Amino acid sequence: MGDEQQPRLRADARRNRDRIVAAAKALFATHGPDAPTEEIARSAGVAPGTLYRHFADREALIRAVAINNFERAFAEANAAVTEEASAWGALVRILRQSQELRLSFRLLTAYPHVHAILKKERDVEQARRHMIELLDRVVRRAQAEGTLRRDVGTGDVALAFALLAHPLAIEWTEAAQMASERCMALLLESLRAKGPHEPLPGHAIWPEDLANG
Repeated sequence: MGDEQQPRLRADARRNRDRIVAAAKALFATHGPDAPTEEIARSAGVAPGTLYRHFADREALIRAVAINNFERAFAEANAAVTEEASAWGALVRILRQSQELRLSFRLLTAYPHVHAILKKERDVEQARRHMIELLDRVVRRAQAEGTLRRDVGTGDVALAFALLAHPLAIEWTEAAQMASERCMALLLESLRAKGPHEPLPGHAIWPEDLANG
């Protein structure tokens, strides 16, 4: 009897953990990483004690959300690269559709205390590096096919996306969502290879520049 119960308990524990991470992700997206843990537990359908059994403190929960986000964003990006007919199509799909990537960049750039937490995490750094490497391949392929302007680098694309991912200091209404979508459309239009372009100041930013920044 005990042997039969153990796998079930482990499965229940995994489901609880997954629900907590999903609830935290949703609340972080709307209320930031300081969303009350009691609200996260309530949204996940678990007791606060269950949340703390899986995540000893807020830092542990933030790390879990960040790793989960990057892993899912990487899977989404891989699917875009595999399924889209062009590198430009893959880039547009990655930037437009990845809510996971948007939240990851938001956590890393908009909240200094979260950035400090995640900067120490090897798993988070590795996941971030894999995402940048994949984005770099897409950017270079798009430039090779002539669809992405050549005077921008992967870092330019990533940083512009990060700025758009920054939470708006207004209530997230339908109008705010429309404004965000229009900004994304303007960003993509500015990246598309057509000319002549006004020269950009400085030089293209590439992954090595992000690593050294």
